[in-house]
Amino acid sequence: MNLKIAVLSGDGIGPEVILQAKKALYAISTVFEHEFVFEDALIGALAIEKSGKSLPDQTLNLCLNTDAVLFGAIGDPKYDNDPEARVRPEQGLLQLRKELGLYVNIRPIKPYTELLKASPLKQEILEGTDLVFYRELNSGIYFGDKYLNKEGNLATDLCTYSEEEIIRVSRLAFAAAQKRGKKVSLVDKANVLETSRLWRKVVKDISSDYPDVELEFLLVDHAARKLVEHPKKFDVILTENLFGDILSEEASVLTGSIGVLASASIGDKHALFEPIHGTYSKVKGLNIANPFGSILSAAMMLDHFGLTKEAKKIYDGIEKAVQLKVVTRDLNPDSKFGTHEVGEFISNFILDKEDLLYFNNDNVNLGQSTIL
Repeated sequence: MNLKIAVLSGDGIGPEVILQAKKALYAISTVFEHEFVFEDALIGALAIEKSGKSLPDQTLNLCLNTDAVLFGAIGDPKYDNDPEARVRPEQGLLQLRKELGLYVNIRPIKPYTELLKASPLKQEILEGTDLVFYRELNSGIYFGDKYLNKEGNLATDLCTYSEEEIIRVSRLAFAAAQKRGKKVSLVDKANVLETSRLWRKVVKDISSDYPDVELEFLLVDHAARKLVEHPKKFDVILTENLFGDILSEEASVLTGSIGVLASASIGDKHALFEPIHGTYSKVKGLNIANPFGSILSAAMMLDHFGLTKEAKKIYDGIEKAVQLKVVTRDLNPDSKFGTHEVGEFISNFILDKEDLLYFNNDNVNLGQSTIL
């Protein structure tokens, strides 16, 4: 298969982790005889510095004319600390999602057995957890009308949802549940918000088309508590934009590190794949950022295009790295492996599994394989 992939590394640790994802995809293309063409483009803080825009026109045009987007991270502390800034890195990502029509974000949460101790939660709580978020991505309060009065002391953010916007993400969630544990949990705030009451009405109507799928309704505050008390009781979590953003961040605790979480943002014509962590700028260039989320996002991209064997090779590589403790410090404080070494390990695994001899004390023997 030939794929043209737009690479938007972004800010902070984005370029470091994206490089490891590209290594894995290069290895996949070699082993399975595909052709992946990567084209880099600017977005975020660096784009603002160079063009004045968080999403330059040429970047948007590239993304509209490629098969998929591989995304790193976006943001910069100088914008976080400046409430007066009118152009912000995050605006570029929101605009990109809107322009590409990416209306659902899919975030799987399945802790690795060997990493259960890395989570602050008890092991018996985590064992058996296997859930996925279906978050509406193209509407809600992030995209609603915004207002700030002239005095700068009164602000409004409008949350708006249409029936059509709810239907399209909900059907994807129910279809996913049919292939998984056959349960959908709708998370909202229907006791307070009119938009949440619309969500409940529409999702309840849709559920009649999926009689084999159980539907439950949860208020977001209760869901937040249940997520860390009884995570294994969830299968598919369906929710709106803001709640999905917050809850999926909370769910990173289940895996031991937000660095291992991947995501796919899907629309009718376009798709974007990214780790859910932020820019983590204070460790930029220190070779300690966890590349698992970025590499797993590349695997989700392969799955999206029906390349399941290729994706499984990456999943197996991550599993082997975890088993042999070839991980970054967020998962093992005593680890002597960095971003580059973890990415190299997985690339070598893909190129020649037999070439990974064994893990012994502080060394991983990688044999004779070379990295493309």
